[in-house]
Amino acid sequence: MELEAVGDLALHLILTKLGPDDVGRFACVNRKLRFSASDDTLWSRFCSEELLLSAPLDPQGDPLPSFKAAYQKWREDFCMYPWPLVRRVKGCWARLQGWLLTNFPEAAATLRKGASEADIRELESVLREKLPLPMRILYRFHDGQDFDDSDSSYLGIIGGYSFYNHSVNVNLLPLSKVILETNHIRQHLGLLSRPNYIVVAASSTSGEKLFFLNCKDGQLHVGTRNLPTAGEMMPCVPKALISSVHDRNADLQQDAMLLWLEEHGRRLQSGMIKLREEGGIRSICQFPEEPPLCSTAITNGVHIRSSAVFVPEYSDLHSESDRYLFSYSIRMSLIPEGCMVNGMPCDSCQLYLRHWIIRANDAVVSDVNGEAVIGKFPHLHSGGKEFVYESCTYLESPRGSVEGAFTFVPGRLAAPKGGRFSVQVAQFPLQLPDYVF
Repeated sequence: MELEAVGDLALHLILTKLGPDDVGRFACVNRKLRFSASDDTLWSRFCSEELLLSAPLDPQGDPLPSFKAAYQKWREDFCMYPWPLVRRVKGCWARLQGWLLTNFPEAAATLRKGASEADIRELESVLREKLPLPMRILYRFHDGQDFDDSDSSYLGIIGGYSFYNHSVNVNLLPLSKVILETNHIRQHLGLLSRPNYIVVAASSTSGEKLFFLNCKDGQLHVGTRNLPTAGEMMPCVPKALISSVHDRNADLQQDAMLLWLEEHGRRLQSGMIKLREEGGIRSICQFPEEPPLCSTAITNGVHIRSSAVFVPEYSDLHSESDRYLFSYSIRMSLIPEGCMVNGMPCDSCQLYLRHWIIRANDAVVSDVNGEAVIGKFPHLHSGGKEFVYESCTYLESPRGSVEGAFTFVPGRLAAPKGGRFSVQVAQFPLQLPDYVF
């Protein structure tokens, strides 16, 4: 049977089994088949499956008259790149932006529209670097972030942490700032002797933290404490995962920037990291919220959650004692039922003492007893707000742990309603992660 004799319904069923490239070839046979292949329900499916589009939009987010026109526009605009890689980058950004729009819309609003090929070529010309393919496509979707004022400094889509007077919140730089920051670093930190490195992300708060992409091998690095004096950096992504960053014909192209953002999106979507609000300011907090990186213990009604982050910008890879700095976050609260001490209920309790056991590998390196935490004696109320504090410790090894106990009194220290009781702080890890944020 000739295809011209096949009914419209049968043709439609055949077309639903084909991919967009085959449908395009199908349309070249004759007028009837071209008409069948123009059915917008087909192209709606292609746009949904390959580009996660629910409406016919071009790469800049502007509406188009049909899904077929949208799909064609996307293929035309990205024709210079491997299409599977374009789809992967689109999925990465879609997941990140989707989470931001739902949970942190004020940060989503800072994402700039995509850069043009001309913008990318200008950067490559000025900095004399050739960007890895995944990095180029990432910037084609969003040209970093744009902050209007200092009040936006905590809207970095990577987020950060704070302890004592140190606070970092990392944002993605637009291409214009990549050029400015890279030239500044090359001139002032003596990195002219280390070509291929460009600044791609930085903290927008008072604490300095810089991320560098090696344009030659595709690895992402972060500066350590010795960056200003010795240009010291450390990798942020497992080297074995980076592949074919400049080869358009390879089966798999992935640089560290794409892998890093994909991992960040997974951590956000899984709830491993979440938003934190402090002083009316919301930001993405890098302290883990889920096991095994976050420990949980409830003792006599007191709920303690604990986790740590690696702090590369204060680490010294050449030091024997201060090699790796970890900041840890302790969150304590009293469950709605209150605490129970010697069979007597109480709707509040106050911290008095702390005891920490810190290990490097499996050896105890610190066993500390003292009063209060960061000079405070938090008073917890049943069902009340979590008390959160952060501190830090150095380790000479990349792996260790912290555990311990708090001593509380029911009621208040000034007017106790019973004897002291001990509350467990379950062991939580200190470890150099595969992905450094």
